[in-house]
Amino acid sequence: MGVIKLKNIRTFSYHGCLIEEGKIGSDYIVDLKIKANLQQSAQSDHLADTVDYVHLNKIVAEEMAIRSHLLEHAAKRIIIRVLAEIESVEKTTVWVSKVNPPIGGDVETVTIKMTEKRK
Repeated sequence: MGVIKLKNIRTFSYHGCLIEEGKIGSDYIVDLKIKANLQQSAQSDHLADTVDYVHLNKIVAEEMAIRSHLLEHAAKRIIIRVLAEIESVEKTTVWVSKVNPPIGGDVETVTIKMTEKRK
């Protein structure tokens, strides 16, 4: 098994329960970690034998562009797509962070983390 991690994928998205959040938008940071067998790609040196992190980044960008009320919903959609579209991925963990959340305090980020293994 090997790990590929994409750190600090920055998006501007419109998630949140408040009407204003859907209109104004906010900055988000997504981290994505996948576990897959990377032995073949380590030997072959061919992109076709590994998990293409360009594909992973595209999934994150596309799913973060779809409005959700909850960060958990956006994270789950990312996980579902990674596992559905990339057969070699055995486990996916995603962190979705809302920067400067409107919660009435001086909070840098609020983050949710979700993990799912292939069944």
